[in-house]
Amino acid sequence: MSARPSAWPALPYVEWQDTCATLHRWTQIVGKVRLAATPWHIHSWHATLYLTGRGLTTSPVYVDGSAFQIDFDFIAHKLEIRTATGERRELALEPQSVADFYAALMQALESLELRIAIHGRPNEVPDPIAFAQDHVHSAYDADSANRFWRVLSETDRIFKFFRTGFLGKSSPVHFFWGSFDLAVTRFSGRPAPPHPGGIPNLPDGVTREAYSHEVSSAGFWPGGGPTDYAAFYSYAYPMPEAYSQVTVSPAEAFFSETAGEFILPYDVVRTSQDPERTLLEFLQSTYEAAADTGAWKREPLECPLGKPRIPRIPGE
Repeated sequence: MSARPSAWPALPYVEWQDTCATLHRWTQIVGKVRLAATPWHIHSWHATLYLTGRGLTTSPVYVDGSAFQIDFDFIAHKLEIRTATGERRELALEPQSVADFYAALMQALESLELRIAIHGRPNEVPDPIAFAQDHVHSAYDADSANRFWRVLSETDRIFKFFRTGFLGKSSPVHFFWGSFDLAVTRFSGRPAPPHPGGIPNLPDGVTREAYSHEVSSAGFWPGGGPTDYAAFYSYAYPMPEAYSQVTVSPAEAFFSETAGEFILPYDVVRTSQDPERTLLEFLQSTYEAAADTGAWKREPLECPLGKPRIPRIPGE
């Protein structure tokens, strides 16, 4: 019997950054399929992907009344398209260019009579090569992709647990393919000033709608951008004046002036004696930093963390 793989595997960005860049663009193509077919919802929540027991999914998407779903499987390393009528197409996840992946996926959708046109360039990346022309990004290391998904899976579990301690408006735990991160967001309930925009290759209108209300948001990204290592992050918008000066937990967490966010290196969580507790400390302390310095009305927004099979009784 083989040993159970670590729930928190090593994920050194430098060793899989080429695969990460390719996978980022593949998830953008799949995410844009959902985006193109789904009515707009607040904060772009209609466009995100979600964790599954094997990878990432669009969840059901509807075109002309027909339902289908696209799943990344990072155990068998395949992309599956399934329809509500039982039809199925499968693409191998293996070293191949973004252009080849894009062509194969569009052809598979066409063969299922799912005719969807998507915006043909990636968003939120500094080098937005058109998908159909991108022969630059073509790496796929199966072990690294599986490790990435396992980190997301554990993070998803803890983010969902953290989400139970809030009575106010909060986002689902979802995967943003544009920024390539898993995130969960809490809202104060108050409108926010217009966001200045300026995110590379993302319309400012989309950004301003996403940040229409005050937030405390946390997430995980695998590296790149403001850090060259995998990390958890937490930020507030708008950022209160004293926010960056607050001491948060654990001690290894710090405020990055470059990113404008609190950062907790993934390896701190991975090597901790109690990874779940370490990550929850970071999530709670950074939320409190945002809520306290931003003068949120915390009492009606908060509640104890949820417990299985125990209903929350209003007023208690």
